[in-house]
Amino acid sequence: MSQAPTREVAKRVFAREFNDATYTFKESDEERAPNFALLPTGDRANRVFVVGTLTETEDIGDDSEYWRGRVVDPTGTFFIYAGQYQPEAAAFLRDTEPPAYVSVVGKPRTFETDDGSINVSLRPESITAVDEATRDRWVVETAERTLDRIEAYDDDTNEYAAMATERYDASLLDSYREEVLTALESLDGVDVDEEPEATA
Repeated sequence: MSQAPTREVAKRVFAREFNDATYTFKESDEERAPNFALLPTGDRANRVFVVGTLTETEDIGDDSEYWRGRVVDPTGTFFIYAGQYQPEAAAFLRDTEPPAYVSVVGKPRTFETDDGSINVSLRPESITAVDEATRDRWVVETAERTLDRIEAYDDDTNEYAAMATERYDASLLDSYREEVLTALESLDGVDVDEEPEATA
């Protein structure tokens, strides 16, 4: 069934899982087909939505500005890179004094290092300053989405879970469950004995 191209929904994902998503793929041979990161919890992500604390910014460019930012959530660190093709994001990283709460929508990128390991980073489409309440809400919603993906992992119709089984260590799922609890426990006033509820 053919349909008009639409922007992929940005998936909420914690840093720990994002950094484990080292396998990327396309679903068609078309030149402009979107690139997807395969999430170890059994889903695909062309774009992700993250919120955390911008802890560090650095211009690592040689001839032109190329900014690297570290954004931390309760499970780990997202590395964000923005240069001449992301001028608004680069300007934000240049002008913002860490630490600051930020929300980022961007595309996962993988890079193979000289020793053969694969690093995952985020190329931002947008970066916005947010408040602590927004960060806390993101943590709760991302915890819920992560648990939803884990719950759907064993569904026989879940083709991305089948791919994840081939590409990743299945024991990661248990560690992500623990990361969800750790993330929720990091918030003040959140009852971690209950499953996180959906927020409108």
